[in-house]
Amino acid sequence: MLKLTDIEKVYQTKTIETVALNRVNLTVSKGEFVSIMGPSGCGKSTLLSIMGLLDEPTSGHIEIDGRPVTSYSDRELAHLRNQKIGFVFQSYHLIHDLSVIDNVELPLLYRSGVSGKERRQRAHAALDKVGLSARTNHFPNQLSGGQRQRVAIARALAGNPEIILADEPTGNLDSVMGEEIMDILLGLNRREGTTIVMVTHDEQQALKTERVVRFFDGSQVS
Repeated sequence: MLKLTDIEKVYQTKTIETVALNRVNLTVSKGEFVSIMGPSGCGKSTLLSIMGLLDEPTSGHIEIDGRPVTSYSDRELAHLRNQKIGFVFQSYHLIHDLSVIDNVELPLLYRSGVSGKERRQRAHAALDKVGLSARTNHFPNQLSGGQRQRVAIARALAGNPEIILADEPTGNLDSVMGEEIMDILLGLNRREGTTIVMVTHDEQQALKTERVVRFFDGSQVS
């Protein structure tokens, strides 16, 4: 489903060169749930951004679903991202002036051929999966942190993505809420076969997934 070959990411200024990722080779199979762990600043979030086609590697090759994407245009990358990938962020990234249902619908606005009726149906179905059917008309500031993260997961699900990339999805939550969010992700993986890559600092959460990949100073160490 995801294959990274010799991925490097280097940030350069006039005075310093910082290697964020150093020759990373990683394959994620269809239906797999993989955790990425490592200390702060080791390149985990950079790697997730490259996997999600939000950032370009300095060198190396990316394949999604068996297709090389290194030479894709920005428009082609945006289309592939919208069709294949769902994102869940630590800080939710919800729009506070929009209701829950409108936040969940938002990514579908960029899909051609999806009617307003279908968008609404998909959003309702996604919210039902995360147990928030009763909160469709609420606004983000009326929700708890755990509920906001559920909305973010529903937004990722609305487009029926084959891959979910989650960056510290339980990082801003207490242990109880964190367990609830983790149970939702595990359920999506086990019941629906959704491929998930999750960046986390939580060893206990990581060990619930099928595989843990560890990074240190931009290099994959296990």
